[in-house]
Amino acid sequence: MKIKNNRLEALRLIISSQQLGSQEELLTALQREGFKLTQATLSRDLKQLKVAKAATMGGNYVYVLPNETMYKRVATPSTVREMMTMPGFVSITFSGNMAVIKTRPGYASSIAWNIDNSSLDQVLGTIAGADTIFVVLQEGVPQEEIIDALSTVIPNMK
Repeated sequence: MKIKNNRLEALRLIISSQQLGSQEELLTALQREGFKLTQATLSRDLKQLKVAKAATMGGNYVYVLPNETMYKRVATPSTVREMMTMPGFVSITFSGNMAVIKTRPGYASSIAWNIDNSSLDQVLGTIAGADTIFVVLQEGVPQEEIIDALSTVIPNMK
């Protein structure tokens, strides 16, 4: 299962950083990253990720992740291997009983989902964009306690 999860993460990163219009191009990009798979497996992976095709400004069709308008393409992307070793969390800023968490593009929704499903008493809820998470916090809880609680969900936070 770990191999599949790594492959799916690599596929997400490739789609969000490159404009590829065919499964053959996706297979080649995955093979460059060390993933060997068949077209049938790729097709199942694309279906699981709910990948679609969308028109570019030039009229070509390329693969996009769900809610692609929320994903930002990187002009000069790192390799998928480099991106997979980098954490999704970037920073956190507090204001009263609110916090804003900055993430790498495409990571906010998965981190917010993890926060929402971890049942942290200090967190009332989250709203995620592409690279930003708005967090509503319990009133009166010290920032250090919130960071400690969130670091159980976001290990690289500290």
